Amino acid sequence: MGARSVTVLGSTGSVGVSTLDLLDQARADIEVFALTGGRNVERLAEQAIRWRPRLAVIEDESLLPELRDRLNGYNIGAAAGPAAIVEAAGQGADWVMSAIVGSAGLAPTLAAARTGSTIALANKESLICAGPALLAIAKAAGGGVIPVDSEHSAIFQVLQPVSPDRVLRLILTASGGPFRGWSLADMAKATPEQAIAHPNWSMGPKISVDSAQMMNKGLEMIEAAYLFGMPPERVDVIIHPQSIVHSLVEYTDGSTLAQLGPPDMRVPIACAWSWPDRVTWPAAKLDLAAIGQLTFEAPDETRFPALAIAREALRAGGGAPAAMNAANEIGVAAFLGRQIGFLDIASLVSETLDRLNHSGDLAADDDADPLEWAMAVDVGARKVAAQVLSRFAGKA
Repeated sequence: MGARSVTVLGSTGSVGVSTLDLLDQARADIEVFALTGGRNVERLAEQAIRWRPRLAVIEDESLLPELRDRLNGYNIGAAAGPAAIVEAAGQGADWVMSAIVGSAGLAPTLAAARTGSTIALANKESLICAGPALLAIAKAAGGGVIPVDSEHSAIFQVLQPVSPDRVLRLILTASGGPFRGWSLADMAKATPEQAIAHPNWSMGPKISVDSAQMMNKGLEMIEAAYLFGMPPERVDVIIHPQSIVHSLVEYTDGSTLAQLGPPDMRVPIACAWSWPDRVTWPAAKLDLAAIGQLTFEAPDETRFPALAIAREALRAGGGAPAAMNAANEIGVAAFLGRQIGFLDIASLVSETLDRLNHSGDLAADDDADPLEWAMAVDVGARKVAAQVLSRFAGKA
């Protein structure tokens, strides 16, 4: 593989750090166009000094003076703010890691797609809020989207190029998170510290809470339906606590293909980096004999209602998935801020969707700019979610 230009959006987060570590270990021949971070200016500066990008961008504009000070003398451009991140994303790098957490990743991902970059997609919200449009834009520009979530990467690797009617189901695996064996009563009393203590994966607080409530799987069901052109009824979830089987594809002839690997985000990142080739790096080897057994169980949608909420949003279509995502972000932030209880997150999301569906505000607008439309849905959903939140606040 020859030299390639690279941009990492969200380089200071867990996926961004893993991406740069993978590229370092694989001794990749790269030119870094841009690195972007949220508020961790120290880490962003360290990464920039190591990789010497053309541009380093911090989202928090108040931190720009510090970033410039840290990069003084290194001949690295420094900028700040959401618009600067979008500009960095649109520089036309060969390969763009989209790892910004939350809806803030939508605009930069669309900007990268319009340049024809190959997008390694770790930002769920880009697909949830504008999946069909994103995929169409990337294809029209001559680029593409390769999923980085371990579940979608697994499907990407084992989904054979056959007619969709030869595929019976896509089956996403879920670890079950830290509350897999908890009762509803115990989950109602769960603290943010307990929710972010994931048993298998090292992730940020928001993603960890999504995993604890299985909203991450709900979001991934929607992503899988968009990425692989599957209807809602052919995308399922199964609990697999060991996180070794990352997803499965069930074919109509009775065959089921699975992708296995250690719970290390650098593995799907490596796939996205080198596909259709395979890159060599010192990855941990999978030792099934040492693991001993792999277990599976059906998810309990009574204790984890986020799955049913997501499936219904996917069926509803239009702006329902984007609204669900926005309401969930409000709910998770409120839980982490100890304003509401853990189980209140799903209740807040459900009530927000009910109100928006009743008002008719989630109908699709095929003539609108996909970013403007998605952001309008997002803003509207956040307003309604904030109203709903006022009823729950104070109960935690």
